[in-house]
Amino acid sequence: MMRQAAVMTNFFVLGVFPKGLTAVIQTQQTVMAAVGEDVHLSCQLMQSRDVLQVTWQKLLLEGKKKNFATYNKQFGQTVNSGFQGKVEFKDAGLQNCSIVIRKVMEQDEGCYLCLFNTFPDGSLTGRTCLQLYELHEPILQITESKSPEETVVSCSATGRPAPTVTLNVPQQDLCFSHNSTVSVTNTNTTVTITTAAVLSGFHGNGAQIGCAAQLLSVPEIQVFKTIPEVQRSSAVGEKHFQNHRFIN
Repeated sequence: MMRQAAVMTNFFVLGVFPKGLTAVIQTQQTVMAAVGEDVHLSCQLMQSRDVLQVTWQKLLLEGKKKNFATYNKQFGQTVNSGFQGKVEFKDAGLQNCSIVIRKVMEQDEGCYLCLFNTFPDGSLTGRTCLQLYELHEPILQITESKSPEETVVSCSATGRPAPTVTLNVPQQDLCFSHNSTVSVTNTNTTVTITTAAVLSGFHGNGAQIGCAAQLLSVPEIQVFKTIPEVQRSSAVGEKHFQNHRFIN
């Protein structure tokens, strides 16, 4: 299951202004969002200016820009063809203007500009970059080892960018050894991280194992499993253990 919470970083950004102006626009430096959710981008001009129109642009390759939405007193809100149904105004104003991008996909990732077109000073510009992420629920596997007091534990998590995967055990008398980590880049640009280890000190008492997956500032996802209290087969465990390669 993909974690759907958006993460925003708010701060004051000095816009790119003509004639040496130092007006300040409040916006978000980076907005992180999961694929498929709605994203809110906002810009607020913090100094009084005679604003004629607010224009939203998307930065394209090689520094090119594409207008996709405008707001002014005379014509109100306008969303350009190709963006209708995708982009909506949330707060339409000449000092504070924000939009919503519906169900963001990979092609929506990138940087956006809000231009406060003023008279006689020209355009005052703020910038926000949208970064998409994926973080799927980890898969935790517990298998037998050749020793009755050892258990092979592995946890895999897939995300974009690459997640951090951590194994943990609450019981203080148990510990992990022979840790190994493998990274695989998938065809859809996600990365699968698999961490494996041998759990030592197990005495068949149903110990609980945890695995956490995290990327960037997105809240981590945790899963837990309990080692079953069953009669362990040495032969099967030894065969499985030999199929795993561990790196100290």
